[in-house]
Amino acid sequence: MRGVNPMKTTLLLSLVLVGLWTGACDDSGGRVDRLDVQDRDLPSDLADTLGDTAGTEVDVGLDSSTPDIPDDETTPLLGPPYPIVLAHGMGGFEYLAGIEGISYFYGVRERLEAEGEVVFVTAVDPLNTTEVRGQQLADGIATYLQESHYAKVNLIGHSQGGLDARWVAHHYPKLVSSVVTYATPNHGSKLADVVLGIVADDRVQDAIDALVNIFGVALYDELGAESSFFAPLRLFSQDGIAAFNQEITDAPDVAYYSVAGRSGNHGGGLDCLEVDRPQFILDWQFVVDPVDLLLAVPEAILRGPSLLDPIPNDGMVRVADAKWGRFLGCVPADHMDEVGQLLGDAPGTSNDWDHVQFFVDLVGFLRAEGH
Repeated sequence: MRGVNPMKTTLLLSLVLVGLWTGACDDSGGRVDRLDVQDRDLPSDLADTLGDTAGTEVDVGLDSSTPDIPDDETTPLLGPPYPIVLAHGMGGFEYLAGIEGISYFYGVRERLEAEGEVVFVTAVDPLNTTEVRGQQLADGIATYLQESHYAKVNLIGHSQGGLDARWVAHHYPKLVSSVVTYATPNHGSKLADVVLGIVADDRVQDAIDALVNIFGVALYDELGAESSFFAPLRLFSQDGIAAFNQEITDAPDVAYYSVAGRSGNHGGGLDCLEVDRPQFILDWQFVVDPVDLLLAVPEAILRGPSLLDPIPNDGMVRVADAKWGRFLGCVPADHMDEVGQLLGDAPGTSNDWDHVQFFVDLVGFLRAEGH
């Protein structure tokens, strides 16, 4: 009988724990509950918008047909500054195990609203394909725009949420002014290929998914029974992301930006050097982040074997794989610190990274860009 590789086992457990924890909640405050545009009547302007796709047929097993729309064009749609939509990553719903106050974008919504921003926090299936999550995100946005009378939104997606945001912008471009992908595996993640290689047997994958669903019911309510830990991993694999990027092209009238995280006491090197980095990114260029124990193994795998030339990453996604559109640069945070997890704890010794201030500055940047 073959021995168990402790490093591979630790990696798999780390990914499961991070996937379950960092996404086990969102910042909706109970205001969003699986909004579905098919259940609502939309103004005709918005119906035309939702029905205008980028030319690719939407078929994800959901009803994406345009609903019956009353002929009502009396209310003009509001222009910029557009609302901010925060889209969570792999995992994610309302509250972790029903405990209020444990939110995905920890403290971000409250601070942005205190700054006078209009913020909408989405909740989609915690562990599923981006096709399913993206359609759910589009449904929620369309319903929100109906109620708020804004013409568009700005999408900020963390991790898989960035892929969901790109999916929405591709299929429903008139709903979106800008997309920011934050620590998103836009070019995949080596970790996905490693894990899929470790657990190549479909029967073993099904067994792990069954366990994830058992725990998911406690963490996410009934949505936990619909989850698949391996569905997003297949998307993040090199083959999966290549197919995704070939299909989900950028919408010409949507602005795309990206930000990456760097950890492991690494300054980022050439991967993080961009000529047009905004000041709120430059402010963090000399700050480094120590490796979080939970991410030590995946960070080491992504870093590579060279001690003299390590590959910068946030413990889940390499900097090079996070780049999309206009790359704004790197921040000194691992994949959890980027959104204030766990529970808003300090990112590490000598690191004064402030994820909430980062979101304030990022939104300020979008406003200056006309979004």
